Amino acid sequence: MKPLITIATVTYNAEATLERTLKSVASQDYPRIEHLIIDGCSTDHTLSLVQRYVEKNQARHNIRLICEPDNGLYDAMNKALLGATGDYIVFLNAGDCLHSSDTISAIAGKTQWKKGGHNHPAILYGDTHLVDNDGNFLRRRRLTPPEKLTPDSFRDGMLVCHQSFYARTDLARQELYDLSYRYSADFDWCIRIIRRAKRRRIRIVNTHLVLTDYLNEGMTTRNHRASLIERLRIMAHYYGWPATITRHFWFIIRAIIKK
Repeated sequence: MKPLITIATVTYNAEATLERTLKSVASQDYPRIEHLIIDGCSTDHTLSLVQRYVEKNQARHNIRLICEPDNGLYDAMNKALLGATGDYIVFLNAGDCLHSSDTISAIAGKTQWKKGGHNHPAILYGDTHLVDNDGNFLRRRRLTPPEKLTPDSFRDGMLVCHQSFYARTDLARQELYDLSYRYSADFDWCIRIIRRAKRRRIRIVNTHLVLTDYLNEGMTTRNHRASLIERLRIMAHYYGWPATITRHFWFIIRAIIKK
């Protein structure tokens, strides 16, 4: 038996960017996919797109739609965590795409899945490409994944893009998103999952693959300054204010030198 992979997509009035995300999931050659779509009662044509997608692809993948009001992005993502039935979960929101048609097959292969096994990876992660509104490649993400992902890796920022971070669902469900963070709860969540894996001595796997084509205009991108302030608070919480301030001072100096 191969692992069931849950792809969670959170939407709200996302008709402009959702279709390519749906096509990306539909193109996957892996048979055991649950696509969980959490919609916050969209008022545009988002739900029409989803309905057509369901009618066309339900036989290939298990597609589930939950449409109800929520308290923002991370509240909706918590609903996905609690509702997912897959062995692993990844978040792929409107505009983002799986890098290739065999991405989920590659992830499943890296799990070395055995029914009833107890040493399945806590996390599988990889690299990310940034794309524009038309899906055209812009560049590789500036922050690149470390060879080994540890609780200290995020001292240097979010080195693994959230959309390229596959977490074991049983572990992820124990670490819901902290709704006190409006823009960077994913940063905090990833750190907590990594720390939980470390405490339980569960392995973390670097796939050494590009996993995601990430739309370079997400909520965090649009609110970059507020996001940075939140990330500063999160880093200080886990790594202490002195180390965080010192590291950010070095980031500024390095940016000036590179100019």
